[in-house]
Amino acid sequence: MSYADEQRREKWLARVPPIGTHLCALDEVGQPGAKGFTFGEGRERFDMFVVRTEKECLAYVNACPHAFTPLETFTDKFLTRKKDQILCTTHGALFNLDDGFCTSGPCAGKSLVTIPIEIVGDQIVIALG
Repeated sequence: MSYADEQRREKWLARVPPIGTHLCALDEVGQPGAKGFTFGEGRERFDMFVVRTEKECLAYVNACPHAFTPLETFTDKFLTRKKDQILCTTHGALFNLDDGFCTSGPCAGKSLVTIPIEIVGDQIVIALG
């Protein structure tokens, strides 16, 4: 990871909502599926999304490592039609659901920034990293 990428990652992680912040109920995210969340406004705005697979839920910063733009064009449309990969609609980059690794596109070899989450009862919340 380049120094600039590392700085950007640290800046995003500094904006992650506090531990215990409620995101949504587990059943609000399809299986497989994804759901986005926005916190704050303007320069302090922070966008993230949760991906639910058959086995787990993961969360990522909603920013492509290529152009740092949001991944989805339409609200909560983060996945390919087959729902087997995360899609950046800006330049067509594809990412693994389970680790955010870019498998093709202009940022191939880079990864989405992971956000720690946990399931508490039937709710998804921000966890300790």
